Amino acid sequence: MTEPRTVSPRLQRVGRLLLRMLGWRCVGEPPGVTRAVVLCGQHSSNWDFVLGLFGMWAFGLWADWIGKDSLFRGPLGWLMRASGGIPVDRSARHGFVGEVARKIRDGEAGTIVIAPEGTRSYTPMWKSGFYRMAEQANAPIVLGFLDYPTKTCGFGTLLHPSGNVAADMEKIRAFYATTTPMYPERCGPIRLLDEDAP
Repeated sequence: MTEPRTVSPRLQRVGRLLLRMLGWRCVGEPPGVTRAVVLCGQHSSNWDFVLGLFGMWAFGLWADWIGKDSLFRGPLGWLMRASGGIPVDRSARHGFVGEVARKIRDGEAGTIVIAPEGTRSYTPMWKSGFYRMAEQANAPIVLGFLDYPTKTCGFGTLLHPSGNVAADMEKIRAFYATTTPMYPERCGPIRLLDEDAP
């Protein structure tokens, strides 16, 4: 098992400076774990990625992140990968969740950031991949947030998947009810199809 990557003090200062230039600030403390699935909840704007990346650096955390494969095509593909990007082909069914869970377990990817909606447009349901990754990796789910009215970013509840999806999702809903995305009208209900399972 390898140790998860960290950011240098210089990159941490850069993250803080860039956030400050944009009028944002970090609040609270980092989650205190080196292996986790971090939610970028209520994703509604491309700015979420930029601010979230700067925020992770400002907290001194290196994060690998999951994005649609189209982001990795073209001349900027190398930059996406260099910043920790892991492409996913959403049109194909394969063992992506299991592979990411293995990377977390083995330390190849300590902290994985994922937007559970899978898109910045309205969707009636969150994708369950984040929950299954955390379960399979035996890692906690960290609720990351960007609150646009206050221009603050940080981390909330540390949630260990209990297997009771409905109960866990209720905690996630309660937390994100306290934050506001850039475009609330683009954000659908916070629920998983798995909540309907007995």
